[in-house]
Amino acid sequence: MTLGRSLRTVLIIDSGKPCNRQTPHSHGFLTRDGDTPGQIATIAKEQVLAYPTVSFLSDKVTQARPDDNGFWVETQSGQPYRSRKLLIATGLADVMPDIPGFAECWGRTILHCPYCHGYEVHGQPLGILANGDMAYDLVRLIQNWSRNLTLFTNGPATLTGEQRQLIEQLGVPVDERSVTHLVHQAGNLEALAFSDGSRHELSAVFSRVPFRQHSDLAEQLGCKLTEMGLVKAGEMGQTDVPGLFVAGDISTPFRQVAIAVASGAKAGAWINREMIEDDIALKLSVVSS
Repeated sequence: MTLGRSLRTVLIIDSGKPCNRQTPHSHGFLTRDGDTPGQIATIAKEQVLAYPTVSFLSDKVTQARPDDNGFWVETQSGQPYRSRKLLIATGLADVMPDIPGFAECWGRTILHCPYCHGYEVHGQPLGILANGDMAYDLVRLIQNWSRNLTLFTNGPATLTGEQRQLIEQLGVPVDERSVTHLVHQAGNLEALAFSDGSRHELSAVFSRVPFRQHSDLAEQLGCKLTEMGLVKAGEMGQTDVPGLFVAGDISTPFRQVAIAVASGAKAGAWINREMIEDDIALKLSVVSS
């Protein structure tokens, strides 16, 4: 939108598979709180395409390379496109654990962010499925939303003595039984089932899973990754590759729609600034010659 309002010709290439497509409601985005991700995306697309210099292509970019004047990209359908600047907003892909039912509940009743979904389950029987430092961090965080909380370590706990002591002081039981599967109906969690045949009924579980880049385009172009596996980028989305920008959770652990929108707006403004500077430099060189 920022680039369209800056009179720039923009092509959006989208494969239509965002990581939040399974989430029933998106929260924390002013004016759109509680809408589905699909509703937000539909409205965004309508508003962006109202600018005549912006167009949309349903496809997937599979290859990208720089050249002397910008970038070339090629899509899954075999079409090449060239641009002066390139913005990658492909996001992250979550890697599900090998626990039956986990993937089906992910984003629905297996939750990663209390700021996105904590209010909807506050005060209810909640679980945390984690171990070690991550479990310790989540217990401290989630107990703000519910006192009816249990930590499930899915095997022997790897907590330090100090961590376990604080968890006990917060009144959070630690259950070290092995989880065999999640009992659910269409992603709506009913209980955790254990190897001893018992089960624990819960409204929702908070957990964190590993992630990977949804696309290797940034790496194809020479971007560096952080220890967390995120693309290294500046405040305005600029990468180490001249003319290449990123936006959204491709470069930040904060995975909220509002933050992704803000990062896109900043990247768009900086891209336009660079293009203005490039145009002025070109005009001056022509005049001087």
